[in-house]
Amino acid sequence: MKIAILTGAGVSAESGLGTFRDKGGMWTKYDLDEVATPQGFVRNPALVHDFYNARRANCVQAAPNAAHDALARLEKSAHDVTLITQNVDDLHERAGSQAVIHMHGSLTQATCAVCHATWVAPLVMAPDDPCPDCAAPATRPDIVWFGEVPYHMDQIAKVVSEADLFVAIGTSAEVYPAAGLVEIAQGRTLEVNLAPSAQANAFEDHLIGPATKVVPDWVAGLL
Repeated sequence: MKIAILTGAGVSAESGLGTFRDKGGMWTKYDLDEVATPQGFVRNPALVHDFYNARRANCVQAAPNAAHDALARLEKSAHDVTLITQNVDDLHERAGSQAVIHMHGSLTQATCAVCHATWVAPLVMAPDDPCPDCAAPATRPDIVWFGEVPYHMDQIAKVVSEADLFVAIGTSAEVYPAAGLVEIAQGRTLEVNLAPSAQANAFEDHLIGPATKVVPDWVAGLL
């Protein structure tokens, strides 16, 4: 069976990586217009780098949880599984998943705002870091910011439309185009979440509960 799985912040929250809406979390301490938009980066690149340096350090300290582990086991099964993630952490990969599409980029990668080269990001980045390809002091996190087009959308649309089963796990379904993927799914659809999302009515089936409990149980049923 071809399975396309979209994961959101709820999958990594139980590993200690907060969502946008966590009270007192990292996101609440920053103005997203200043740290997660191209315009914010132009205005104050040092602030943006400080924010993503903190997120990168948080990511390095985190570990995959039972949901990440279960999805990696599913990928190694007889099913044809593709993971599409809105998350910029690398916990899916550290759990053992290989077919992972990062639609919003990754904290582990850096890119050049001038020549668009990409490379493995150091733990700490700064505005005057030179690009290893063109030497321009224009390095930025390889993250898709608000107002930018997510990566790999043609590939993602193909994978979702051709899947026998489309599953969305731990996503609020409030950020497009990820929230609209269920609308192009041709197979069965399943939402796994702590509570029904903004797109809950578009899914045929629902599993409600924490990802570390619900996802391993669901995977065990498929295997």
